[in-house]
Amino acid sequence: MTEPVQTESEVLSTRIDALEMRLTEQDMVIDDLNATITAQWRQIDALTRHLAKLVEQVEEAGARTGTGAPEPPPPHY
Repeated sequence: MTEPVQTESEVLSTRIDALEMRLTEQDMVIDDLNATITAQWRQIDALTRHLAKLVEQVEEAGARTGTGAPEPPPPHY
């Protein structure tokens, strides 16, 4: 048996349909990636602010304990 012959317009229509499906899938992937990146940047920003607060607390604790100078290393035996 032979396959039915498609006309040029049917071939083009099939190709356009395939391209439209591919474009739709790519748009969904781009939207998903954008949402992931946005969520990661929010988390990075929150962690950066938290780290800055912790550094400030450590510096304040060091200032309260005295000179703030590092302790001399222990003697070697």
